[in-house]
Amino acid sequence: MGTLSVQSFLYNFFQVVIGAAYLWLPAISAYFAWKFWVYYIRLYFISHLDWVLLEVKLPREIAKGPAAMEMIFNTMYQTRDGSTLKQYREGFLRAWFSLEIASINGQIHFYIYTQKGLKSLIEHQIYAQYPEVEITEAADYTKNVSAHNEGNLKFYAAEAALSKEDAYPIKTYVDYGLHNLQSEEEQRNDPMTSLLEFMGSLKEGEQAWFQIMIRAVKKNRFKEWQESSKKIVDEIMKKDEKKKKKKEGEKIDFGSMILSPGERTIVEAIERNVAKLGFDACVRMAYLAEKEKYKQAIPAFFEGMIKQYNSNNLNGFKLANRTLYVNYFFPETRHAWRQKRMFDAYVKRSSFYPPRTRKLYVLNTEELATIYHFPGSVAKTPTLERIESKKSEPPAGLPI
Repeated sequence: MGTLSVQSFLYNFFQVVIGAAYLWLPAISAYFAWKFWVYYIRLYFISHLDWVLLEVKLPREIAKGPAAMEMIFNTMYQTRDGSTLKQYREGFLRAWFSLEIASINGQIHFYIYTQKGLKSLIEHQIYAQYPEVEITEAADYTKNVSAHNEGNLKFYAAEAALSKEDAYPIKTYVDYGLHNLQSEEEQRNDPMTSLLEFMGSLKEGEQAWFQIMIRAVKKNRFKEWQESSKKIVDEIMKKDEKKKKKKEGEKIDFGSMILSPGERTIVEAIERNVAKLGFDACVRMAYLAEKEKYKQAIPAFFEGMIKQYNSNNLNGFKLANRTLYVNYFFPETRHAWRQKRMFDAYVKRSSFYPPRTRKLYVLNTEELATIYHFPGSVAKTPTLERIESKKSEPPAGLPI
């Protein structure tokens, strides 16, 4: 009897649903049609963008630290989204950039991948901070690898994810004492040196790529980021019942608070973090080599290198989306697919929009300048190409 009642109920229910299809079917169809249109028009817009890969050649002496690079990132904070009409009729998207370091057979190169319309802006800002460098258009080095998982090549790639909420900062150049460089000894603390030393140690038939995709955060995302930090700070404050109550809107006086040294460090670091401009970010690393030259220790090196920016009481990186081999459920096929997806994402510089979207996190300009900047002369890597001559000023006629 009970079974018949259930069957009768389901029959009547589906009869009603099918009978009301003229109400819900057009709405659902319109929803998916709209989603398809947005996906299509954005792909169309991306496919018609003109890009350029700028190579920055460094002089033998660079007296400036990562703070100079942070100034450049401030100017790359491009939030223009276009009108609603341009967004949904033409697929207009906010500008994004790719910061890259590549080692080809041990020769190290610094690149910035940008839309051609923003080329002069990037050049002008780099020359303003580093007048001695040379900037040239370069061929895309990734195009030289056409069959990464076939023939005689092996490929490994991984992406870096944050271990905590992005309101917590990673260990930055300020923590390393690189914000006020006075001597070569202080420059030796630069955590980028280990990456450059590794890249410079590669031999013929090996390549290592490092890529940071960045895009200025929107106002609503920036607000969420700040609110998240405020919530964390408030929770730290509430943990100690002995703290003095502060009037609404009154500036916090850390001297009057009963905070442990660790708590004070966290609060100050978080507030400094969200006081600067933030970028949606995706960090990638890749290694390609001929099979007989492939180094099995590369995954461990990447993990150790990226953990230099970790802090026990703040934030840090961990590896994600790795192309490691799995030993269950068609392992070889799945491994090949994973390699193809990661290689495709790197080559197409895709993180924010199709075809390879990612779960993003926010890094501010200080954090970005820590993991990507032009190293001083302390980086003695022989294969890091340095130009001999110095320019007294940027090329004439460079647009401002």
